[in-house]
Amino acid sequence: MNIALWIVAGLLATGYLMGGTAMLVLPKERYFALHPSQEYVELFPAGFITALGGVKILGAVGLILPAVLGIAPGLVPWAALGFVLLMTGATTVRIIRQEWPNAVGDLVFLACAAFVAWGRFGSEAFVG
Repeated sequence: MNIALWIVAGLLATGYLMGGTAMLVLPKERYFALHPSQEYVELFPAGFITALGGVKILGAVGLILPAVLGIAPGLVPWAALGFVLLMTGATTVRIIRQEWPNAVGDLVFLACAAFVAWGRFGSEAFVG
């Protein structure tokens, strides 16, 4: 179970780090041009998209570094829970906009984050 949690956390961190970096460094229009399936970008101001990118990067770091460095590893499940909340909002936006394929993808990310949160809060919590 511990190995599965590490794999899922690593995949989530990689995905959120890549997406968050693009959101943080690219102007809103350029980000949308490169990622046309991310139609929700139209709904929000550029500052929100940039801030969301920063949140994704911080969350990605929070999924991995505390446990790897052994410094406050109890933050890992909280980072995962933060992604559960983030993806709940993302899925809600997708459903309201009737972007069904993207909503399904968001639900996969939500389920993976919930799995990491459940595992790290529960039987595979970091002790120490």
